[in-house]
Amino acid sequence: MRINVLQHTPNEGPGSIQEWSHAHHHEMYVYHPAQFGKLPTAAETELLVILGGPMSPHDNDEWIHQERELIRAVHAQGKPIFGACFGAQQISMTFGGQVMASPHKEVGWAPVYRQSTRIAGIPEQLTALHWHQEMFTIPDGGELLFSSDLVKNQGFILDNMVGLQFHFEPLVDNVREMVVNDGEYALDGNDLHQTPAEILRHGVPAENRQVMFRILDEITND
Repeated sequence: MRINVLQHTPNEGPGSIQEWSHAHHHEMYVYHPAQFGKLPTAAETELLVILGGPMSPHDNDEWIHQERELIRAVHAQGKPIFGACFGAQQISMTFGGQVMASPHKEVGWAPVYRQSTRIAGIPEQLTALHWHQEMFTIPDGGELLFSSDLVKNQGFILDNMVGLQFHFEPLVDNVREMVVNDGEYALDGNDLHQTPAEILRHGVPAENRQVMFRILDEITND
């Protein structure tokens, strides 16, 4: 399987998604549309992964609009899509959902609660890494997957697409990279009230990697 990853900022990479790719002997190609303006075609994509970033789907960069066209084309061909944070917002907007400022800025570790049993093997509660201050609505036909204490719409499934507002994919080194490069984001108006040092000390729950694998297994039938 060819996995095409859209990475939008240097410090938010595929993390455990790459480990899942290696475990299944897939081929992963990482694109950086914000830096190089390049995107794969739907024809050469078997799994599309859309990662997070500091931009908004409402920004007018041409690649953001082209990315949504790619999402639509990949879905039309019946191929699976996973989106995290900005990536989930892009999926939502592509299929008629809305993205708007959240009443709560969430930066750090906080529980998320499973709202659906559509994907088997996911615990009722997990601790995820949050790094956002926008939120999405669930697109028509989608099903709510996760909620947090502060934001209801934290994840959805629509056909063979999953979008998560938070992050299950970071490994320990990825969290370090996010904090050392963008830790100041946690210091201004953060409703989780965590400092960069506290985010680092928390560590990554082992079950997050397992759930990330489970989600990818589900949407790819692997």
